[in-house]
Amino acid sequence: MTAILETKNLSIIFGGHTAVDAVSISVPPNHFKSIIGPNGAGKTTFFNLLSGQLTPTEGQVFFKGKEITKLSPTKRTRAGIGRSFQITNVFPNLTVIENVRLAVQSHAGIRYQMFKHFRSYKKFEEQAEEWLKLVLLDDRKDALAMNLAHGEKRKLEIAMLLALNTEVLLLDEPTAGMSLEEVPAILDVIRKIKQRGDRTIVLIEHKMDMIMDLSDTIMVLFNGALLADGTPEEIMKNETVQSAYLGGLHREHAAKA
Repeated sequence: MTAILETKNLSIIFGGHTAVDAVSISVPPNHFKSIIGPNGAGKTTFFNLLSGQLTPTEGQVFFKGKEITKLSPTKRTRAGIGRSFQITNVFPNLTVIENVRLAVQSHAGIRYQMFKHFRSYKKFEEQAEEWLKLVLLDDRKDALAMNLAHGEKRKLEIAMLLALNTEVLLLDEPTAGMSLEEVPAILDVIRKIKQRGDRTIVLIEHKMDMIMDLSDTIMVLFNGALLADGTPEEIMKNETVQSAYLGGLHREHAAKA
């Protein structure tokens, strides 16, 4: 089976510092892969290389067997790779359903026309409502995005990525900044997307219980290099991971103390 997302010796160097060091991975279609590692391991930088925010110093990125190393973020999104950020990225002055409807229209190649009657967009609105149901936001469809709670904005952002018909979802710490009460809802959304079986999800997250529960495989980055890549069970039993990753966590806490 051809990998839907693949990297070969992917590296990036900033002023002599190797932030990502010859990382090669292969992600099959409809797979759930998580990326873990201590702060400074290169997780977000690696995501930026996958989504096109950064261009590698060396190495290649492939999507469905085609090299996309030099494609812009916009072209990668059109190709089918959607990226969420640690800071939500929605249109605050539009309603929830308008945000998603615009994503549906964008995928259909139809631009918004200010003076066109809103009923002309009914089929797009119906599709938008389906995505809002999936992310548990259908009861908030008429609210302005600026008035949503942080967790609701995260769900809206995921709905917009889905509405663009992206085949790969790159989710960068989707629970970041959430209250304890908000976390279960976003977990339910991600679990529902996984259960549909029609999306590949690559996730950066620090909540190990979430990662162990949802992941098909886990890759571990340490000092920019790929330390290990395997099933959750294999990763938990890996002594090198325990030493490097847990040791890194201890050093982080010591530095903050």
